[in-house]
Amino acid sequence: MKGIIGAVAGDVIGSAYEFNPTRDYNFELFTPQSTFTDDTVLTMANALWLLDDEQHTHERLVAIMQDFCQRYPGRGYGGRFALWINMKNPEPYDSFGNGSAMRVSPVGYYAQTLEEALSLAQISAEVTHNHPEGIKGAQATAAAIFMARQGKKKDEIREYIEKNIGYDLSRTLEEIRPNYTFNEICQTTVPEALTCYLEGYNYEDVVRLAVSLAADADTLAAIAGPIASAVWDVPNEISQPVIASLSEEFCTTLLRFNELVAERESTDR
Repeated sequence: MKGIIGAVAGDVIGSAYEFNPTRDYNFELFTPQSTFTDDTVLTMANALWLLDDEQHTHERLVAIMQDFCQRYPGRGYGGRFALWINMKNPEPYDSFGNGSAMRVSPVGYYAQTLEEALSLAQISAEVTHNHPEGIKGAQATAAAIFMARQGKKKDEIREYIEKNIGYDLSRTLEEIRPNYTFNEICQTTVPEALTCYLEGYNYEDVVRLAVSLAADADTLAAIAGPIASAVWDVPNEISQPVIASLSEEFCTTLLRFNELVAERESTDR
């Protein structure tokens, strides 16, 4: 299975290691603590927005995000975002946290052009993360997914991101890992997640690289995972238990979104 399941599975696998970090590449994929977090809730919100709002308005996205988050409480929402969830007139709060990147993967799959991916990623981000760095994080992730779907080589993706987003992707994971610590901002999460994809050789490998950076494991894997799953299938032994852990409405949204992406791909040929 390809698609946004790569983000959800990355989130579920990484969830057990967000506050229990590991540098062991051979960590246990699923533990009793494995569950979906805010990364999945907001990924599903973005998917439903693209499914149900043909105009792709900020207002509809806000309404869906607030509804989902209110009905799935206690999933690890950040401090300012947790306040935003319950505001009657929610406004963006100039954030450059990595939340804009962790939820944007549906955009990379839905878009039919790179320009559409960048435009929708900006909308997805700026309802909360309207700081330029927050928008850049979402756009870099969506662009990488879109380009991977189009069969672009890793060097082409690296070159585009460096030239157009401004991230430095020259460091290897071996160089990053020794001094890398937990953080929650786009500038020091998205480039590292992208590097996990650039160095990985299949879906599981990419997620293991992301989680074993011993930092914000679920979000790193939720960003790197859907880039990987644009190229490689998520193995059944990973996708099946992840899907089984989701609510019925999330499973329905996932199925509907996959069908929409397949339909758009067929009309694009």
